[in-house]
Amino acid sequence: MSGFFIFSDQKMLIATPQSMHFADALPLQSGASIRAYDLSYETYGTLNADKSNAVLICHALNASHHVAGVYAGQDKSEGWWDTMIGPGKSVDTNQFFVIGVNNIGSCFGSTGPMQTNPDTGKIYGADFPVVTVQDWVDAQARLMDALGIQTLAAVMGGSLGGMQALSWTLQYPSRVRHAVVVASAPNLTAENIAFNEVARRAIVTDPDFCEGHYAEHGMLPKRGLRIARMIGHITYLSDDVMNEKFGRQLREISGSHASGYKFSTQDVEFQIESYLRYQGDKFSEYFDANTYLLITRALDYFDPAAGFDGNLSAALKQATAKFLLISFTTDWRFAPARSREIVKALLDNQCDVSYAEIDAPHGHDAFLLDDPRYHGVMRAYFDRVAAACSAPSRPKSNAPPRGGDAANVSGADSAPGRPKPDAPPRGDDAAGVSGAQ
Repeated sequence: MSGFFIFSDQKMLIATPQSMHFADALPLQSGASIRAYDLSYETYGTLNADKSNAVLICHALNASHHVAGVYAGQDKSEGWWDTMIGPGKSVDTNQFFVIGVNNIGSCFGSTGPMQTNPDTGKIYGADFPVVTVQDWVDAQARLMDALGIQTLAAVMGGSLGGMQALSWTLQYPSRVRHAVVVASAPNLTAENIAFNEVARRAIVTDPDFCEGHYAEHGMLPKRGLRIARMIGHITYLSDDVMNEKFGRQLREISGSHASGYKFSTQDVEFQIESYLRYQGDKFSEYFDANTYLLITRALDYFDPAAGFDGNLSAALKQATAKFLLISFTTDWRFAPARSREIVKALLDNQCDVSYAEIDAPHGHDAFLLDDPRYHGVMRAYFDRVAAACSAPSRPKSNAPPRGGDAANVSGADSAPGRPKPDAPPRGDDAAGVSGAQ
């Protein structure tokens, strides 16, 4: 059942994309349904005899099922969370059977707007039904059923992936032992919804959008996608990182005035402008516009407290999993205060909760990077998860520092070039961020 091979040095995973077809219709929150759909996924490690060591990884906006490892013969094809997951890493595939799934509506192999609608024989395009976080979790649960996994050792995700991990504990509380929610929130603020709406307007007002049926016309709304990505990327970085990397540096442009400026409203003059345009151009080459609309709307809709008069504590009452929440001090898109809202609601219900607030300069993208304190928290927590599995646990690592960088809120956890179309480019760039948002 493994989707990789481990070389003798125990350091490299060779990932193998897999796909599973589901003939039965999946009912959606909107009242619509989707039938005859496929889910693309990858697995890493070995499922143990009693199937108690499975860890599900939920992806963020423009990531995929390619979570870890590399594709054979392809340079720069590392999975988007390869720093976190693999042999001997914080989520150790020598201990766990890790599953990465591409959500329906995405554009990396699972059924989405670029696939053919079995009812019409035409590409879905704008007719693909609107999906929610809850719909994704339902689809993931069906995949777990097909893999013979009744209970997950852990569900883990960052950003939008963290929302899915939280939703698992509410939709299928008996099937999750641990939930790891990183750089996430219980819902979006008005400001975050506003950023998403501006990005969507950029896409739908592109003349090549063709009301969402651009594929039928042989068009691609790349201009809108570029702007949407530029907007999003600004929100993933902290002000400190932007200033340190770019500041007010100018590009070297021939014909500039003595001041260094070209005195143009159209030319790219600052390094940050060049960087954002580079990110936008790259994104428009591999991501689907309708997928962007669907996923940002799923972000907008997520709000488990909505059915409880806004009372998050009441919404989380049914959760029985143990939790680890992690936030980053410079993440202003999903600020630490949002994670603390979840922590408080869980503690109101006397749940087993650990919380770490990492002092990191990288903004929201910090959850994708190799910060030793962040990875130390993860390693210590997954040592605890491994101890509860029937597979023998590895030797415990030193726990992360308690003061400042990591805080245990409940006090209960002191123990413990370019890849195939199945996965997006990692997007490593001059700013040192992976861009897997």
